[in-house]
Amino acid sequence: MPVPISNVTRRVVFSPTGAGGAGPYAFTFEILAAGDIAVYKDDVLLTLTTHYTVTINANGTGSVTITAGGLALSPVSPTQYAIVGNRTIARSTDFTTGGDFFANTLNDELDQQTIFAQQNAEGLARALQAPQTDPTTVDMTLPRASVRANKTLAFDANGDPTTGEVIGDNRGNWSAGVAYNKRDIVKDTSTGNIFYANTAHTSTGVQPLTTNADSAKWDLLVDNASAGSSATAAASSASAASTSASNASTSATNAANSATAAAASASAAAASFDSFDDRYLGSKTADPALDNDGNALLTGALYFNSVAGVVKVYNGSAWSAAYVSGAGFLASSNNLSELTSTSTARTNLGLAIGTDVQAHDSNLTSFVNAFTLPTSDGTNGQVLQTNGSGTISFATPSTGVTTGKAIAMAIVFG
Repeated sequence: MPVPISNVTRRVVFSPTGAGGAGPYAFTFEILAAGDIAVYKDDVLLTLTTHYTVTINANGTGSVTITAGGLALSPVSPTQYAIVGNRTIARSTDFTTGGDFFANTLNDELDQQTIFAQQNAEGLARALQAPQTDPTTVDMTLPRASVRANKTLAFDANGDPTTGEVIGDNRGNWSAGVAYNKRDIVKDTSTGNIFYANTAHTSTGVQPLTTNADSAKWDLLVDNASAGSSATAAASSASAASTSASNASTSATNAANSATAAAASASAAAASFDSFDDRYLGSKTADPALDNDGNALLTGALYFNSVAGVVKVYNGSAWSAAYVSGAGFLASSNNLSELTSTSTARTNLGLAIGTDVQAHDSNLTSFVNAFTLPTSDGTNGQVLQTNGSGTISFATPSTGVTTGKAIAMAIVFG
């Protein structure tokens, strides 16, 4: 199908879009068939139908949609998709003398040729090339493959491409009498150091290369000797660190044990304080019904009544004063406990014989010795009488007393 071919670049790059990065990705250059493009997932060339499908619009532009097979193809998470014109350069028509010459066939051929030209132009735009303003004498032809192999690309005084220095190889262990190229890498077996040749030369002398006659022609890449010393020092440091870590672990264990003991002590102290707080309730203005924690009162609990100024004790059912004032009490030196001295007891009581009390004889033994008493009780109503000679007997008052005098006796027991 012939279509107009626009003056556009036959290449477009997209960041992944759509569900899972499937697109669709539209392109604005015209194609004649689905195979006229190449699709890249980052640097991976995808396969038509297997990895993507193409939709072609009526004007020859279209879009690409990535299939499940393309989405699963590595890299699964690409950074870009690139669509590039890639029509196979070939001609399938041939006009013969006197043969058919159709306009649509000619249009297809001309479209194809234009596409080829655009594809070549797009490719050349990404190629290394001299600018249009260079002298016409510049020759951009590269040296032969055998000449430029393992060499860098350089340019001579005219600006023409030429071979540069040898790229350089890993030449293994250094030896004397060897032609070394610039950028060659060798190992100094005496130290294990790795060197880079900064100048092409034939080696002489002996190792180590740091003191070799050609030492200026070598640059140190890997200082294995210093690295070994550092490794030894690091190992020592690691050992010391391990010891420190072990000590730290021991200290940590001791600290943890101390912390556990401290916690236990704190718990015990808290329990002791709570026990004390449950028994001594502090200063209050009235008898409390509960302890300081709001729990039932303990028998023997104490508190100070700040109103009465006394300490009270709980006896299990009620509060009572834990002590009474001794004001007004007899002191031990002013009480009736003195029983060994009659005069001291009287003095303690504040009594004086003849002033506060009258003297009396309570010596019954002397009385009995001075009088003869009856040996038996008299009859009802009788009184005691004496005969004047110390004999006492019972007599009836109505008959009178003939020989003696009646007496009255008061016997005081104290």
